Order: sequence, then C-alpha cells, then structure tokens
Amino acid sequence: MAGFDMTDGLRKAFLAGVGAVALTAEKSQQVVDEFVKKGELTVEQGKALNAELTRKAKEAFDSTVNGATDAALRTKLEGMTPEERAAYAQKVADMSAAIDAEKAEAAEATSEDVADAEDAVEPDDAE
Repeated sequence: MAGFDMTDGLRKAFLAGVGAVALTAEKSQQVVDEFVKKGELTVEQGKALNAELTRKAKEAFDSTVNGATDAALRTKLEGMTPEERAAYAQKVADMSAAIDAEKAEAAEATSEDVADAEDAVEPDDAE
C-alpha cells in the first residue's frame, strides 16, 4: 500500500468526473443546437406552407363566392324587366358613388388628423 496515494486517486477521479460532465454538457449543447436548427427549419417551412395554403384557400373561396354571386346576380337580372334593370343599375351606381364619397371623407379626415397631430408636435429646442 505504500505505493498507492489516496489523494492522487481522488484527484484523478474528480478530474475524470469533471471531464465527463464537460463532455456531456458539450455534447448536450450540440444536440440542443441541432434540435433548435431543425425546429427553426420546421417553423419556417410551416410558415411558408401555411401561407401557401392560406393563399390557395382564399383564391378558391374568392373564386367560388364571386362565381356564385355573379350567377345569382345574373339570375336576378334575368327575372327583371328592362325598366327594373335600369332602376337597379341606377341604384347600384348611387350606392357606389355614396361609398366613394364616404371613403374620400374618411381619407380626408384621417389626413387632417395626421396634420393636426404633426402641428401639435413641437420640435425640441437645439441645445
């Protein structure tokens, strides 16, 4: 037993443990980084796929709704007399003009609000 140094053995065991923990932490970080990278790819791919599916669904919906609306309008117009169609067309033109006027007023009010807000903001005095 004279050749066996207890402190040296403990020291080597301690260093081996620290090395194992350091190696495990490093490998764990690499594994976590891989998962993060794969997760980011999955998120990005998921976003792209979701955007594409949303776009296609909207196009299909718009096409269906527009087609159904056009067909319903045509059916309605076919059931009208020429005078009724003319009155209906005038009603639609009046509605369109009213909507345009409302939007113009709203845009004007918004630009006035922006101008008022800009006037209310005073620049800082130069030092």
